Amino acid sequence: MRFLKKIKKLIKKSLLRAILAFFVSSIGMVFFFKFVPVPLTLTMLQQWVSGGELHYDWVPLENISKEMAIAVIASEDQLFPDHNGFDFKSIKKAIKSNTSSNKMRGGSTISQQTAKNVFLWQGRSWFRKGLETYFTFLIELFWSKKRILEVYLNVCETGPQIFGTEAASQIYFNKSAAKLTRKQAVRVAAILPSPRKWKATNPGAYVLKRITHIERQIRQLGGINYLKSINL
Repeated sequence: MRFLKKIKKLIKKSLLRAILAFFVSSIGMVFFFKFVPVPLTLTMLQQWVSGGELHYDWVPLENISKEMAIAVIASEDQLFPDHNGFDFKSIKKAIKSNTSSNKMRGGSTISQQTAKNVFLWQGRSWFRKGLETYFTFLIELFWSKKRILEVYLNVCETGPQIFGTEAASQIYFNKSAAKLTRKQAVRVAAILPSPRKWKATNPGAYVLKRITHIERQIRQLGGINYLKSINL
């Protein structure tokens, strides 16, 4: 009995240490990346291991066209300046849609996608979703909206082995992200839900519909003036 008690005590102590180490390291990483460019993500590493050259160039937000910023907000998360990381109405709609359809629909905000892209792996398990919620809370707590948007625009997947808007701009339009026009920015934003399947330079009928929809949403938001709400 004494032996079993010692084992239980040891396991409990080890578990508490592991939990404490996780919290300390995760908070440390989030605080670190508040100031430092993200060098690599698990998704990038996975694609690199699978074969193929990675295209990834980090640039500061000032070197990314504001048209790109408003394009992703109009396409992915129009409440981005106002929410605390979660759009509960969209989440409810996604849950309702997914229970009645085989086609999965996402309800993630830009903050949630950034948390997933930087700190986690791709997948749909409840465990990963729980970690995504935790990291979303942390980046909303420690980062500004500008920083979240900056990181998102740099690490989002924009094509096969292509990450971030700078690499996408160079490959698709032979120019820097700072010089993207609205039409070009919208084309990149339109393929973000499925960047390995859809094409920005030769879009199919469905992507063309998305492009038209995003352009309309940008106009309704007031264009790049909308970005003033996040001091951009």
